[in-house]
Amino acid sequence: MNLFPSGICVYLSVAMCWLVAEVDASWWYMGTLGSQVMCDNIPGLVNKQRQLCRQHPKVMQAIGAGMKDWISECQHQFRNHRWNCNTTAREHSLLGRLLLRSSREVAFMYAISSAGVVYTLARACSQGDLDSCSCDPTKKGSSMDAKGSFDWGGCSDHVEHAMRFSQAFVDAKERKEKDARALMNLHNNRAGRKAVKRFMTLECKCHGVSGSCSVRTCWLAMADFRQTGDHLRKRYNGAVQVAVNQYGTGFTAAHTHFKRPSKNDLVYFEDSPDYCIRDNESGSMGTAGRVCNRTSRGVDGCEVMCCGRGYDTSRVSRTTKCECKFHWCCAVHCRDCHQQVDVHTCKGQT
Repeated sequence: MNLFPSGICVYLSVAMCWLVAEVDASWWYMGTLGSQVMCDNIPGLVNKQRQLCRQHPKVMQAIGAGMKDWISECQHQFRNHRWNCNTTAREHSLLGRLLLRSSREVAFMYAISSAGVVYTLARACSQGDLDSCSCDPTKKGSSMDAKGSFDWGGCSDHVEHAMRFSQAFVDAKERKEKDARALMNLHNNRAGRKAVKRFMTLECKCHGVSGSCSVRTCWLAMADFRQTGDHLRKRYNGAVQVAVNQYGTGFTAAHTHFKRPSKNDLVYFEDSPDYCIRDNESGSMGTAGRVCNRTSRGVDGCEVMCCGRGYDTSRVSRTTKCECKFHWCCAVHCRDCHQQVDVHTCKGQT
């Protein structure tokens, strides 16, 4: 089973989690244990995080339950790349090694995880799952947009509350450490939070004669998390390599021809490994056994994915639904079609 680190503690003891807690966002492990256990026994949490954890056990459970969403999104965004946001439970220390680096992949992970917390909490608030929050209480009365006036109604996602809690909890460790890596993490955490807010949309329901929309009731809703993932993936592609300024308070571009990073950019300090071969020191899983596209010239192509090592081809049988027909009323009947397809997988290092 492929898992990202936050799921590892389902299968591992707290003692095993100790091996990686010091090199990554320790709160990633919290959703997998009982609330009291995770607050007191997960190493690497600072006092502020433990305090918030004990005060808001249901929030912690919501964060834990929502981890699968940003993990899945990370894996989706990099599904066709050498680094594909995956590790396995028995190789948990490899991801810890990867997170020792200050690469653009680590920048993306911090941003997507921070965004995931905001999205999860705002959704939980709107659904009434938490006692500490609900719909956005500031969205009441009347307002205006380009189409005219409308009344606030429905349930607006309380993203501002989710962002405040995420900042207080997720950023607590970095605000205590105050070193170069902490500055990087804080910047990318903030970029992730802002990405969720960026895609808030005004949704409305019309009232009036024959749906004339003479009266509208509107609310603010988060977009699907895929939009946030797509946006952060673009930010990953354009991430800025930086150095800490002489005052230790911010960043300058690492090279004179690089742009100065904005608050929305992802930032990183060091180049990434090529992820071609398995390397415990860098945390690279390698690409041996990965499926590749023989006809593609892109990053998913066999030449790039396999790093020039070549690939093996095997023929497998796949079953798909075909010749589907609609029958009144109301069913769709399909045949099972069997197809022989070639699957190409990267050779290992020789």
